Amino acid sequence: MITPVNRRPKAELPDKHQASNKVHAALRAPVERPISRIKQWRICRHARISPNRLASAATAILTLMIYT
Repeated sequence: MITPVNRRPKAELPDKHQASNKVHAALRAPVERPISRIKQWRICRHARISPNRLASAATAILTLMIYT
């Protein structure tokens, strides 16, 4: 697991660490948006079906949302 580099108190991050943090944020952002959308869906909180079936339904819905 790769984590961003934190700066020390009262110090600036070197340019190479700032660049790697930007790359990390750019890779993370497209994943965070769909996850936040899934958390907003009521169907996931109140579903009474197996988690495996719910996961495949959520995958199908996300695919439709992304490509439409």
